Amino acid sequence: MTKFFTVITLCASTLFVNAQAPSTIPTTQPFGKIDKADLEMTVCDFEKDANAEVLFDKGTVYFTNQYELSNKYELVFERHIRTKIFNENGNSEANVRIEFYEGSNLGDITNLEAETINLNNGKIELTTVDKKSIYKQQVDKLRSVISFSFPRVKPGSVIEFKYKLTTRFISNFPNWFFQTDIPTRYSEFTSTIPPVLFYKQLVMTSHPFIKRTDNFMSMANVPSFHDEPFMTSRRDNLERVLFDLSYVNAPGLSLDFSDSWAKVSENEANDEDFGGQFKRKLEGEEGILNKAKTFKTDAEKIAYIFNEVKNNMKWNGHDVIYTNKGTKEAWVDKTGNCTEINLILYHLLQKAGLNVYPMLVSTRDHGKVNPAFPCRYQFNKTVAFIPVDSDKYYILDATSRYNAYNQTPGSLLNNFGLCIDKENGRFDLVFLKRTSPVRQVALINGEIEPDGKLNGTVQLTSFDYYRANAIDKYETEGEKKYINYLANGDNNLKISAVKFNNMEVDTLPLTQIIDFKLDLAGSDGTYIYFNPNLFVLKPDNPFLSAQRVTDIDFGYRGNISSSGIYKEPAGYKLNAQPANITITTADKSISFKRLVAEDDGLLTVRYLLDYKKSSYPKEDYPDLHEFFRKMHELLNEQIVFKRQ
Repeated sequence: MTKFFTVITLCASTLFVNAQAPSTIPTTQPFGKIDKADLEMTVCDFEKDANAEVLFDKGTVYFTNQYELSNKYELVFERHIRTKIFNENGNSEANVRIEFYEGSNLGDITNLEAETINLNNGKIELTTVDKKSIYKQQVDKLRSVISFSFPRVKPGSVIEFKYKLTTRFISNFPNWFFQTDIPTRYSEFTSTIPPVLFYKQLVMTSHPFIKRTDNFMSMANVPSFHDEPFMTSRRDNLERVLFDLSYVNAPGLSLDFSDSWAKVSENEANDEDFGGQFKRKLEGEEGILNKAKTFKTDAEKIAYIFNEVKNNMKWNGHDVIYTNKGTKEAWVDKTGNCTEINLILYHLLQKAGLNVYPMLVSTRDHGKVNPAFPCRYQFNKTVAFIPVDSDKYYILDATSRYNAYNQTPGSLLNNFGLCIDKENGRFDLVFLKRTSPVRQVALINGEIEPDGKLNGTVQLTSFDYYRANAIDKYETEGEKKYINYLANGDNNLKISAVKFNNMEVDTLPLTQIIDFKLDLAGSDGTYIYFNPNLFVLKPDNPFLSAQRVTDIDFGYRGNISSSGIYKEPAGYKLNAQPANITITTADKSISFKRLVAEDDGLLTVRYLLDYKKSSYPKEDYPDLHEFFRKMHELLNEQIVFKRQ
């Protein structure tokens, strides 16, 4: 069955700092009982700039019955969380959202209590969250959400809530996260597991445990986590322990669950909400299949069927690895979740005679798949997989209109996919990557006027992911914001027109013709200062921080070039010209080149940034940090003209 989870959304992001071992070990307290000192405290002891702090987070798992063939047993997860609000920015912690699996009798949340605790004239005041203000909403046939907000929250308040989640499926064992967006003073997790059940543990922590046994784990003074540029998912980087049911060994009964990827795949293939959808006939599918037969090559058939599904289906925004209403019903409604849409795609491709398989994948936001920890919960999306040879394959995701049939979606790169070949009983992990670089090219022609203004035109050609990203940003944010993005937020750069070519043809690069004017800041009548870094190489360094706690994942290799030809201002002569230079990282995997030349009143400036790798461990960050520091210094160097 589906792996159960609870997601508690509590906002705020602060800096990651090194936590010191606590001088006294904090602990939990009963609901409604609080030390006055916690109400009087004004800052987090180990993270002074925090907006809020989890005082304690307590989780307990136990089973109410012995394992029986009649399934008359229940797994119970009880949780109690208490949080201190320090300032107005911490008030967002008062908005709580708990997502859980409820449908098909998967589980239910009961005994939910929540209250705000304030100190008023030295007296402790409790304000209970009204049951009428607690809302439950169904997300799909399996998932539900409970949400509520705490009343009378202000700086100095303490908020707490507790609940009990009960499920009759023992595979729905909760994972435990010791770390959140705000610092945590104390976190503990206790489990009481019958000896007939065996759960694998994947401990992903660097912060020290206060205590750890087979059934108890606790941490103190866990620092907050904050996002870093080009990191993978938060889930990959939080201090956590993951659990998965491996086998049951009861008297007269022995069951293996997800102890291997083959077992995970077999379970999916036999699940009615997944494998049960493979051969369901779709209304009117004959017309599509007959048209597909008219194409001579497999690539043409793939492109046609992919675009038919992509253009006729609307994604509801849900990435899950099960169908909600089923493929047949989703096809009629023309809307569905990712698995419904892509199993429709798989079905049509398979009926058209193509060698295609359903594949479970994990998006970048969901997290990396650990090949040594077989478990279905590591995936959150379904795609169609067509192997061509040992080096070439198609990964087809028809949920986004910006996806192309011949391009693996960028959010799936540098991760594993699980190919499910139900007919032949083959189930393979495939590492999804792109080896060739993705290109973006800018060709600039401009004329620098004696009054310190630059008039010019740019031809910006974007391939593959750069193409998709540009169209997505333009259509999602609108023309005004997109033009500001092109100008890199420079108020002196005025874009008067943008013309798009090949926007509707996803097999061709996107070409943008941009007319612009730039006021050259600092020009004073004697000198004209000109920074030729325009449009493609962003002026802001994403790696300013001296420290890094997460691995770097660019997603794909990039090759970005900018070539500019500028007519020099009349009456001026080149006074300062940056040197030609090439810099590289220590392992030569990233290089930056600048070439500057002058000839007969024309100035040519070329930049080239090339990545030979797309991911780096955090241990390599010092070298990357230094490379990007040097590169942005070079990008900010100016060309100077002096009046004659």
